[in-house]
Amino acid sequence: MHEDLDRQRRQTVLVVDDTPDNLALMAGLLKDLYRVRLANSGPKALQFAADAQSADLILLDVMMPGMNGFEVCERLKADAALRHIPVIFLTAMSATEDETQGLALGAVDFITKPVNPPIVLARVQTHLQLKAAADFLRDQNAFLETEVARRSRELAAIQDVTILAMASLAETRDNETGNHIRRTQHYVKALAEQLRPHPRFAAALSETFIATLFKSAPLHDIGKVGIPDGVLLKPGRFEPHEMEVMKTHCRLGRDAIQQAEDRLGLQVDFLTVAKQIAYSHQEKWDGSGYPDGLAGDAIPLAARLMAVADVYDALISRRVYKEGMAHETAVRIMVEGRGTHFDPEVIDAFEQIADRFREISQHYADEHDGT
Repeated sequence: MHEDLDRQRRQTVLVVDDTPDNLALMAGLLKDLYRVRLANSGPKALQFAADAQSADLILLDVMMPGMNGFEVCERLKADAALRHIPVIFLTAMSATEDETQGLALGAVDFITKPVNPPIVLARVQTHLQLKAAADFLRDQNAFLETEVARRSRELAAIQDVTILAMASLAETRDNETGNHIRRTQHYVKALAEQLRPHPRFAAALSETFIATLFKSAPLHDIGKVGIPDGVLLKPGRFEPHEMEVMKTHCRLGRDAIQQAEDRLGLQVDFLTVAKQIAYSHQEKWDGSGYPDGLAGDAIPLAARLMAVADVYDALISRRVYKEGMAHETAVRIMVEGRGTHFDPEVIDAFEQIADRFREISQHYADEHDGT
């Protein structure tokens, strides 16, 4: 009981009336239960409501000179910081249309003068309790939203770390690739952003898809973990039979990601894109690629973007059996593959931002790489 009384006394009721006698009457009625603030005009009421000691409830007269109570209520409800304060009209206006107008403006109650003190106290207490409950729920919702956002960030970070760890595992088995996964990740993002306004790609390349593409790209060569060392680590070009073994990394990568998804028991958007990239990034626009010989738009868009990123990086990067090409030479070779190896409009976009590719390659350059 004492706790309830203490809580009441911490609540503030703002009484707004242009008549001193009415202000004195309401102050005397409320002062033993609540903190009471008095305002003799609409502008002062708005000022008091907005200051650091914002009211918990407002008792508002309607007939006041200058700004009447209806205008004050309308201003309060238009302000996001003040609209949650319950307003009770306290007025001599008793017509049904007056009460209807007050409630339509957002007031929670309408009390006509002359007032009945027990009725006023009961209604004030009721609406303060309702406000306290609403404030609690609003605070809880804000807390929950913050907590959900925090946990979502944590989950995204865990996903990113897991992906990079998996991709780095594949990379450690192929020590020539260095920062390849980081470069290709940024290449595909830059390429997707360049293509986004294009009518042919605009519907597919949403911000969400590009973020998923960026997240998924490091897994494009995850299948290399299943390639025997004798092939993967060979210090030279592959023999035909070795190349056939190497080609299986696309299927191995797709199947590994699928197995991870199956164990989760649900479909995950970024893993769907990761499977497309891992399985189809070696396909060619004219159908001469592998593993399925897909052609044209039958090749998933994510894989078409990765094909450009992967080939460019392979051309500029040093290998045991070759030196890295100059950027300009690599770009020329890539453009020559327009319509055969690469989607024509994707390679056009690459040519437009070739300098951005060079910047990425330099930023994530391998120690031995002079690009």
